[in-house]
Amino acid sequence: MVDIATRVWNHKWKIDPIVRSLIDTDFYKLLMCQSVFRNKPDTQVTFSLINRSKHIRLADLIDEGELREQLDHIRSLSLTRGESTWLRGNMFYGKRSMFRPDFMEWFENLRLPPYHLEKRDGQYELTFEGSWPEVMLWEIPALAVLMELRGRAVLNDMGRFELQVLYAQAMTKLWEKVKQLRSVDNLRIADFGTRRRHSFLWQDWCVQAMTEGLGQKFVGTSNCLIAKNRDLEAIGTNAHELPMVYAALAPDDAALARAPYDVLADWHEEHEGNLRMILPDTYGTKGFLDKAPDWLAGWTGIRIDSGDPAKAAEAAIEWWQSRGEDPREKLVIFSDGLDVDLIAALQTQFAGRVRVSFGWGTNLTNDFRGLVPDGGLDAFSLVCKAVTANGQPTVKLSDNPEKAMGPAEEIARYKRVFGVGEQERIEVVV
Repeated sequence: MVDIATRVWNHKWKIDPIVRSLIDTDFYKLLMCQSVFRNKPDTQVTFSLINRSKHIRLADLIDEGELREQLDHIRSLSLTRGESTWLRGNMFYGKRSMFRPDFMEWFENLRLPPYHLEKRDGQYELTFEGSWPEVMLWEIPALAVLMELRGRAVLNDMGRFELQVLYAQAMTKLWEKVKQLRSVDNLRIADFGTRRRHSFLWQDWCVQAMTEGLGQKFVGTSNCLIAKNRDLEAIGTNAHELPMVYAALAPDDAALARAPYDVLADWHEEHEGNLRMILPDTYGTKGFLDKAPDWLAGWTGIRIDSGDPAKAAEAAIEWWQSRGEDPREKLVIFSDGLDVDLIAALQTQFAGRVRVSFGWGTNLTNDFRGLVPDGGLDAFSLVCKAVTANGQPTVKLSDNPEKAMGPAEEIARYKRVFGVGEQERIEVVV
């Protein structure tokens, strides 16, 4: 097992690039990338870094030269032969050859496109522009670099023994969570923590701890590189990015209202089984379900990623019942703001009523709360989102208005088109 504290101490030796592979990313990014490659390959997009936690002044903490060095390293990466073989030949979700030969040929020749970086008011403005299939693959590595460089900045002045104690405390903290989760009956939980992880080495350690501590209750990881290296299931389906871009491309209000369903119609043609998961909250879960075509009720389940998770799951159960489906055969994946107590409570509330699973993110792979003075290593809300598509702004409403994004006039238009009324504001838990 890697001695993480020593590796952190030795970072000045440059033995640990933050992103070491193009598949050091979430599995759903690759699934979505293949869908975009097939359906919208010529769409031009802009992705932008957005720090919702303004009090953390990243440009004051992180050296610009070091940031550029890490980003430039990512641009030098390409698939290795072993990674290509794994993607081409491995079985994902019960299906071999998940990735099409034409997509794999394109991916094997890919180098990520250029980036644009500026400092402004203590923050970094980091943007990526170009064709959608290429630019979208910057999201996860860009977040990983910023999160880890912030951590390195905080840890930089710590001595060797102080680092050993810090990581021992963090390991103990996670192991206590694992022991609590052991007592949760019929638990199914996966690692969804790549995008806001403390570091690659720490995420890898957390996955190993979950594997040993939870056994069959731990069903896999969203991180493709770790899944490959640790012989685990790669977990993931789709994300808000798809409906956000499809919606931005809509020429009028009628097409806008259809856009979230057009996305899933394209997905339906490519995938089956547990990959047919609805993410309904991009423009409000209630309106999405009320207007959803009947064929969507036949999908495997729903992922809940904003708002009150229990209320959203109850709404999904009612929707399935209204469409003549048996909720007990459906899968609900909870993936927002999870920690041990909430996981246990949701499992208890919905056990036997639906099939329940959890995608555990930041509080698995980046919970250093209380271990460093003044919250110096506390997780924070950093995202990298598509902000334009073919020159048109993107919008996300979410079930929590604290997560909404887009120009004010477009947010108002989307709320009108999708019938979104008053929403409950909930503090964003990263």
